[in-house]
Amino acid sequence: MLNKAILMGRLTRDPELRHTQSNMPVCSFTLAIDRDRKGPNGERQTDFIDCVAWNRTAEFVQQWFTKGMLAIVVGRIQSRNWEDKSGNKRVSVEINCDEVSFGETKKSRENYQSGGGSFDGGSQLRPEPSYGGSQMPAPSFDLPSGGSDFAELADDDESDVPF
Repeated sequence: MLNKAILMGRLTRDPELRHTQSNMPVCSFTLAIDRDRKGPNGERQTDFIDCVAWNRTAEFVQQWFTKGMLAIVVGRIQSRNWEDKSGNKRVSVEINCDEVSFGETKKSRENYQSGGGSFDGGSQLRPEPSYGGSQMPAPSFDLPSGGSDFAELADDDESDVPF
């Protein structure tokens, strides 16, 4: 069976780190994920997905993520049954996170938080890489004359092959 979920959304609150009785770290947080389509009245629809991370992933999320940050989560959908304080039976559906990573660069996050622009989900899927403050130069390629991207290789001497 296959159970894999890949989600990208913004944290609705700061992650909450707790420890189990056996001192295992567990971190819970909620992602707000906008739907592609608007509602019947033209309003934006958002799903709020509960997520749980364990061990080192839990500590990573608690240390580096805060409310409003864009996160990419890879994990499994799971449900659990529980009783509330009134004795009513409840079911929770959540993502058990295998991986959590940043969904945007620090610069784009600062622009979003300062109101310098609106969030564009499509452009955030592939954030621009950071190369220590300076942009890496684009590679240049010398193409052979004749307008073709392909060049004929010179014949190799097969005696140089070690096998």
